[in-house]
Amino acid sequence: MEVVSNEVSIRTGAEKMPAHLARPASGGPHPALVVVMEAFGLNDHIKRITDRFAAEGFVAIAPNLYFRQPNNVVGYNDLPGAFRLMGSVNDDQIVADMGAAIDHLKALKEVKPAFGTVGFCMGGRVAFMTACRNSAVRATAPYYGGGMVKSRQPGVKPPIEYVDGLNAPVLAFFGGKDAFIPITEVDEFRDALKKAGKPAEVVSFPDADHGFMCDDRPSFHPVHSKEAWARTIAFFKEHLG
Repeated sequence: MEVVSNEVSIRTGAEKMPAHLARPASGGPHPALVVVMEAFGLNDHIKRITDRFAAEGFVAIAPNLYFRQPNNVVGYNDLPGAFRLMGSVNDDQIVADMGAAIDHLKALKEVKPAFGTVGFCMGGRVAFMTACRNSAVRATAPYYGGGMVKSRQPGVKPPIEYVDGLNAPVLAFFGGKDAFIPITEVDEFRDALKKAGKPAEVVSFPDADHGFMCDDRPSFHPVHSKEAWARTIAFFKEHLG
């Protein structure tokens, strides 16, 4: 499917947040997705993923959640830079910015009122948290989101504590070799969703590492990335139509 993409500006509070917007070149209205960046920022990889979702029939937008910071994209070899940027944002602000991205989509004539969230690394956590805290979200697919059930920062609630507000089915992906997210936490996440009575499928690929979807990272896993992608597209088409 032919795709049109461009950089847009989203009003969030009194500020303007840059974002990458991609949509099918024709047809519609289409279901919509907010694609959430990794800890490294809104880079070319995330823009390509956003374009790929558009090619599958979704209007997709990737907001720059670090826009308030200078030098807000760092390389995959710069973990200290990624941690610095991650520490510059707080959950309430992120939820407001994600809400602004959804509101931007709502105003587009080629978008129908069916919204999902999908994110990678830090974005996996954000995608799930947004689904728990924004009732407009009807499906969420977090990829290797850390800190889902145990907070990584003092005084910050893990997203699972907002699970009562979740009205969206979940399709979550993790890697068994992921040193950032112990398999015990993956199991706890699955158990907490089940205990809360939420429809969820939590997939763990034993031989995949953190970042297995990203072809710009050494951890890229061509087989599992292809499988996860196909399942994600089918999931969103089922629940967003």
